[in-house]
Amino acid sequence: MRTRNATLAALAVASLTLAGCSSGDSDDPTPTPDESTEPTTAASETAMAQQCLPVPGEQLVVLEDDMMLQNSDNIIPALNADVATDDVIAALDAVSAALDTEGLIELNKAVDIDRQTSEEVAEAWVDEAGISVEETGDGSTITVGAANFTENITLAEIYAEVLEDAGYDTEVREIGNRETYLPALTGGEIDIVPEYAATFAEFLDGDVDNVVASGDIEETVAALEPLAEEQGLVVGAAADAQDQNAFAVTQGFIDAYGVTSLSQLAESCGEIVLGGPPECPERPFCQPGLESTYGIDIAEFRSLDAGGPLTKTAITTGEVAVGLVFSSDGALATS
Repeated sequence: MRTRNATLAALAVASLTLAGCSSGDSDDPTPTPDESTEPTTAASETAMAQQCLPVPGEQLVVLEDDMMLQNSDNIIPALNADVATDDVIAALDAVSAALDTEGLIELNKAVDIDRQTSEEVAEAWVDEAGISVEETGDGSTITVGAANFTENITLAEIYAEVLEDAGYDTEVREIGNRETYLPALTGGEIDIVPEYAATFAEFLDGDVDNVVASGDIEETVAALEPLAEEQGLVVGAAADAQDQNAFAVTQGFIDAYGVTSLSQLAESCGEIVLGGPPECPERPFCQPGLESTYGIDIAEFRSLDAGGPLTKTAITTGEVAVGLVFSSDGALATS
């Protein structure tokens, strides 16, 4: 039996309104001797910090996190070691090989916006992705656990679908948050859970002062594997798909200013107004990270909600320019 929940994943959105400098020209076309020795780049330097006002529009687009401010929260299967046979891992790795962030966005849109069930969406995705696995299972039952939000439930349904194709009986069981499902996983009540590499590694490490994850997924998995082994767990291959903090603008903003990355935002725009959840000014991956990693000048912070309707509406209506979203939010879908 597969239990599902229509709970939405919490999102986090931040907003920007940008102001810049302008330069003036001299009325005298003939420079004095002293003036002629001065550099002529002052106007271009001040023009770099242009005024980047919000641009309303329905389509949200993520700015590239080109300096890897966010940790690599790629989707990765976590298994109880007792069921982690080569055949089971191969089936789950086939899912990881086919799943990217764009595909994850479409999965979330299908469930959260189009209101299909996670089981329906999972079955259609496996067919469309053309995942083919060898039927080597012995018919034993594998229980796939899921956290209580729709993205994770859909991923659990995908794992179950592929494992059924591999010759296993499967059950999807929605359990709750990580504090609830991890003991069930280590205790053998459930066998597999879709996880998020960086967050899982930090959770297993348990020391808030010891950062083990990074923006590099290979480094993060290398840190995660021994931590999982200590708990009697095995992790499979990480997918390209990520669900992590990401700063979004409208497509109109990109068209207007040619800004497609956070580095370009820092270089091209002046002071900004940042919006997001109340804790953003204290969180290293939010306001402090934008300031220290990218050098973005935040003039004002506006407290909105954690990536919910207030922040997304503020971006699309032009109240703010940039917002912090989850990178797999169904609202980012282009179709």
